[in-house]
Amino acid sequence: MPAGSFEGQYVWSPAADDRALAQACVDVRAGRYFGAHEVLRETRRDFELRAHRSLVLASEAAGSDLAERWLDEEPGPEAALLWARVAMLRALRMADAGDRRAGALERIARTACERAAKLAPGDPTPWVAQLALARLDHPQDPAPQGLLTSPTGPWYLLAHILRLDPWHREAHHRFLSFFFARHGGSSSAGWDVAAFLSQRAAASSPLRLLPLVALVEDYDPDAPLAARAWEQPQWITAATGVYRNWFPTVADYRFTPVVDLAYLGHALFMAKLEFEAREVLTAMGPYASRMPWSAFGDPEEQLTKARRACGLPVPHGL
Repeated sequence: MPAGSFEGQYVWSPAADDRALAQACVDVRAGRYFGAHEVLRETRRDFELRAHRSLVLASEAAGSDLAERWLDEEPGPEAALLWARVAMLRALRMADAGDRRAGALERIARTACERAAKLAPGDPTPWVAQLALARLDHPQDPAPQGLLTSPTGPWYLLAHILRLDPWHREAHHRFLSFFFARHGGSSSAGWDVAAFLSQRAAASSPLRLLPLVALVEDYDPDAPLAARAWEQPQWITAATGVYRNWFPTVADYRFTPVVDLAYLGHALFMAKLEFEAREVLTAMGPYASRMPWSAFGDPEEQLTKARRACGLPVPHGL
């Protein structure tokens, strides 16, 4: 289905219009790993796509023994990467649930990441998985100059990843999430890191969305006029800057960047810039992501509210 079309229902699959990935996910759910091998093997030089596909596949495989079986039967860099991603997800989920097995799963995940990194030394993805695990042991590396709050964190690990891929999307988002209050950080540190990382990037980079991600993370529905924050001049400037400089580049993307479009469309809608929001939401087509909408209530209801306000069709019955 073309990204710009809408035929009456949302598509919540993180594979979106990456048909090869969607089929590989079907295979994984059926206990087959050949499709996963193919879609990962073709991304060895496309680190952004490799990160995305490996994470989506791991979310499908985390509840089964497919990753372990693949690594045992046909070991290689793709099998090792999927196992590292699966182990990472399991460790984070157990830690978030307060499960006593979390420590053991964290050690398994770190070993899996190290193995994947050795098999593909130039691939940043295993290191990004390590970065995701950083919130479990809270490294305290000193911050570089230029940050008002000088927040300590996994700066050395981020620096290593950026030497492999300077503008790696997931690495920046994982690093920012380390400073979220729900992970033991603070709002002030989150704002500081988001501003620092986004300002390093080109105006046309999707990393310019990082402050808008921090804004959603900091949203408190009980705070007075919380929803009016997006109408403040600094956030209108941030959102319209991304709209002018990054949004036109989306037409050249191989696959629809659903989550980034969702954050931009949401920010424009909250800023009451319905014309611009309409364009962004239209570019998403039927594809939907839980974030940022779920921070404000039921994601389907919130997305529908935004689409309706922008004069776009919504699913039947909503």
